[in-house]
Amino acid sequence: MAIARYLVDDLDEAVRFYADRLGFGVGRTFGPVTVMQRGDLELWLSGPGSSGRGQDGAAPGGWNRIVIDVPELDVAAAGLNARGDRVDGPAGSWRVVEDPSGNPIELFQPKVAER
Repeated sequence: MAIARYLVDDLDEAVRFYADRLGFGVGRTFGPVTVMQRGDLELWLSGPGSSGRGQDGAAPGGWNRIVIDVPELDVAAAGLNARGDRVDGPAGSWRVVEDPSGNPIELFQPKVAER
């Protein structure tokens, strides 16, 4: 299992976004942190007041991102805040979208192997 942490401005809003828009399940909550789960990824959402934010000057946003496999990129990205255009590459297509706090998420649709 992989674990990642995102700093968020509004914990409740972030939990709703990841659950409703990206299919994450809500795991445990400890203080101002909620653990979201999708497949073998555990995503820790750290809200204001959590010990995981501000210790190193970090703030929500940035460019490092988690990657989520999706069956239909355009459907998954519809209505989300995109950072740029769709990119079609040799392994598949991807688009970077943002959560409500500006954290990047790469939606990736792998190319179907040709026979």
